[in-house]
Amino acid sequence: MMNYPLIHHLIFAFVGTLGFCILFHVPFKHMPAAAFGGAAGWVTYMYALNGGSPPVAACFAAACLVALLSEIFSKAGKEATTIFIIPGIIPLVPGAPLYYTMRAILTGDFDAAAYFGTQALFMAGSIAIALLLIASLTRLFGAIKGKLKFS
Repeated sequence: MMNYPLIHHLIFAFVGTLGFCILFHVPFKHMPAAAFGGAAGWVTYMYALNGGSPPVAACFAAACLVALLSEIFSKAGKEATTIFIIPGIIPLVPGAPLYYTMRAILTGDFDAAAYFGTQALFMAGSIAIALLLIASLTRLFGAIKGKLKFS
């Protein structure tokens, strides 16, 4: 699956995410952290795929990492989590399966369209579930930590 070493994937994903940081007007001081989050997520995705994980599971693991790093960076930088999540999740968006779905529809191969369409749908769903799960867990742990601090 990987034609390049992981370090190349890290560099390419970092630069690509950095471009989306510029596009989404991420504050300059937070750009390296947001770009690192996207690159770390992409490397996790590629590593999991190379290890034999299905694309949906690899996408879920990578999205969990991006969400966790975004929570950490937002607390450290005293910024909103979305500043780090939105550009960081861009490399994981299932663009290729969506493209293959549309191509299969246009060529009349509806079996392939169904396969790639469900794969894209499940990957997008795994991203949403991962973001929701990590956000909920960090809020829960924050609430527990706050209760223990005042006891």
